[in-house]
Amino acid sequence: MRYTRLTLWILSLMTLVASSCGTAKLKTADEQMARGEYFDAAKTYRKVYNKLKAREQRSERGVVAFRMAECYRALGQDARAAAAYQNALRYGYPDSMAILRMAQCLHGDGKYDRAVKSYEDFLALAPDDATALNGLAGARKAQDIKKNPTRYVVKNAKLFNSRRADFSPMFNDDVLYFTTTNEKVTGTNRSEITGMKRSDVWMAKKNERGDWQRPEPVEGELNSEMDEGIVSFTSDGSTMYLTRARREPNRTTGVEIWTSQRSDAKWSAPVKFDVINDTVASFGHPAVSPSGTYLYFTSDMPGEGGKDLWRINLKERAGSLENLGKAINTPGDEVFPYMLTDSILFFASDGHPGLGGLDLFRATLTPSGGWLVENMGAPINSEGDDFGITYATPSREAGFFSSNRGDGNGRDHIYSFELPDLKILISGWVLDKDEEPVPNAVIRIVGDDGSNQRAIARPDGSFSFPLQRGVRYVMLAGAKGYLNARQQFTSDSAEEDAEYNIDFILASVNKPNILENIFYDYDKATLRPESKSALDELVGLLNDNPNITVEMASHTDRHGSEEYNIDLSGRRAKSVIDYLIEAGIAPDRLQFQGYGKSRPKVITKRLAREFPQFPEGTMLDENFIETLSEEDQAVADQINRRTEFQVLSTDYQMF
Repeated sequence: MRYTRLTLWILSLMTLVASSCGTAKLKTADEQMARGEYFDAAKTYRKVYNKLKAREQRSERGVVAFRMAECYRALGQDARAAAAYQNALRYGYPDSMAILRMAQCLHGDGKYDRAVKSYEDFLALAPDDATALNGLAGARKAQDIKKNPTRYVVKNAKLFNSRRADFSPMFNDDVLYFTTTNEKVTGTNRSEITGMKRSDVWMAKKNERGDWQRPEPVEGELNSEMDEGIVSFTSDGSTMYLTRARREPNRTTGVEIWTSQRSDAKWSAPVKFDVINDTVASFGHPAVSPSGTYLYFTSDMPGEGGKDLWRINLKERAGSLENLGKAINTPGDEVFPYMLTDSILFFASDGHPGLGGLDLFRATLTPSGGWLVENMGAPINSEGDDFGITYATPSREAGFFSSNRGDGNGRDHIYSFELPDLKILISGWVLDKDEEPVPNAVIRIVGDDGSNQRAIARPDGSFSFPLQRGVRYVMLAGAKGYLNARQQFTSDSAEEDAEYNIDFILASVNKPNILENIFYDYDKATLRPESKSALDELVGLLNDNPNITVEMASHTDRHGSEEYNIDLSGRRAKSVIDYLIEAGIAPDRLQFQGYGKSRPKVITKRLAREFPQFPEGTMLDENFIETLSEEDQAVADQINRRTEFQVLSTDYQMF
């Protein structure tokens, strides 16, 4: 609930002006609210509101409705708060702040269209208000953010959650600490602020199988009748920084940073940590940098407005107090800092544009000393309050955070998050020219990111490689008795799973290989433009296999004289050789031969699949073709008209 942004962080409210509806109960409610006792104050205001007459006491009703709405808002009950602000305006509440607060609560309740309208109404009265401008930007973007979620997987960590509030998880090695108000915490009194018991620090451990066990209170003297929680640890795990809210009668609850020491798995009684000598300001939500140099925290000291993030140097504290500046802090609230590394800060904010309530943001320290701030998007962020994140390790995008999403009472629960590894694969088949599997082929893949992988194709010719996003790859496949084949491509940079498919067709060293898509003009040896792609592939094949020499052969169908067909096929084979030489292939690697109609094609498995009227192994000679129908004769003649290459040697210039 929104109480968690103030949990262990209750601040003085502005002095409330007494209204003409002053009664004993109203005075009680005002005093409760001034002390931050929102739960009790909301109940008292509700009783006063219900006794006021709608017509005769309109203005009084408006004032009480506004104050009741403020309590609901502090408790994170946005739907109730928005309705109460609406009532305040309906009864003529004069302060335009009610419009802004209603917009923020509609925003936090996921009512984005209505929130936009309310923000616009407020900006018509205060065009330069930064809080309203940021809220309007967030409400307008919210639907797009939810429609385009990140790949994070978020789940309710039910084992850690009670029927009350559980929030602000924090790792200390492999133990998870968190703050809870469950019914088993220390003390018996319920908080006037929340109606729940005062918070304690609990922890959860894993068993030998790596499974989380049920949470239990930390051992030692840490927890007390007061509110304790929102913890951080030094890198050696022996010192805990925590927030403690001291409750004193008739006094605004004070929020302070304390420390506790671990000895023999027990935590000592906390000792107050004085950030500076200031008896008015509040300090909470401590976060130690991994190096131990800085302590980050939240304070209401004068800054950018609302609650800001600050830090001090733990090694040289004098004069080191530093506000993190406008890139981080806004006129709203920035709370719950967490340092993943010395240059990566996470925090929650309702001042930066977001989905509503508190959103989680990642801030990266740039070389120039500034901060680059990014909203973590959905589903980590929701229309509710999302805050208090922790990572198990900086090297993996996984951990826990807290949120009051989906809880009508505004109570917080702990959620796990994980960014699954992208499943980017390249897979395919290694086949011969007849589309038969080539088993045990060797495939190498080299990326411009420096990666170099090698695998053996399976017996069925299939293979699969994992890839990285946005990398340009070159692949080479080869097998004994076959020429090498090359492929190249660039993987997509999109943040999504993908699988690419590439097949390698290997040319045989031991038998002729047909060149598909080689076309000539009728009765001529001139290569047609459509042949260029196939010929360029042949150039690439010869460059990938620099130690082979080949014979280029051309064949005709059964029509025409032997002499004519020998001459035509020879000229056609030579035209291919001329193209290859012009493309840079050494002439002494190439021979040409025209065979005319003397070598009719024998039907292979691939041709039999493509033309089932011809059984595998059938020779398409003239005698066989003449037994066919005219339609099948034309097909057989087409198959016989072909250009092939045959490997002659594999040791060119090797000696």
